[in-house]
Amino acid sequence: MQDRATKEILLQQKAHVFWFYGLSGSGKTTLATALEQRLTSMGFKTKILDGDNIRSGLNADLGFSDADRAENIRRIAHVARLFHEAGIIVICSFITPKRGLRTLAREVVGEAALTPVYTRASFETCARRDVHGLYAQAEKGQIKEFTGHGSSFEPPEAGDVDWVVDTDAMSEEEALRHLCGRILPMIEFPCAISL
Repeated sequence: MQDRATKEILLQQKAHVFWFYGLSGSGKTTLATALEQRLTSMGFKTKILDGDNIRSGLNADLGFSDADRAENIRRIAHVARLFHEAGIIVICSFITPKRGLRTLAREVVGEAALTPVYTRASFETCARRDVHGLYAQAEKGQIKEFTGHGSSFEPPEAGDVDWVVDTDAMSEEEALRHLCGRILPMIEFPCAISL
């Protein structure tokens, strides 16, 4: 059975999990998708995990209660860990509103293997973007426990190791360049090593 280090040599990349989180409409999925496309075009082997490909299958049985949200994150973290162990660069995009949920993800994946990336945008900006019409539905009372409206969101605290990408202040391309500048040194294989 090959370990992750051997697989990283074969793939010529360092595996890592980048966990994008933030309010709905903060730009996390947009950035995660753009990042995956950029890294793939550079030859990296990646996998993106987001609400669309997780909630429609693996976690289709879960709702949005606190218990279901915790189980959702627990399952996602285990999937991310499996891909990480296979030498893949994993890009997750989930609201992950509570610090306890983000701690759970780090504990499952491994502290050194996961970097939390907070896509910061004001509630007003996210409501204005309202990509899926969720803020309008929440305002009408059609969505209960909507994060930021009826259910709280806990941003990182001072001293947290989370990266912060301010999507209120940066364009998508600026944010992507900023992320790539930090990510590439973490995932580039240091030198060609043969087995």
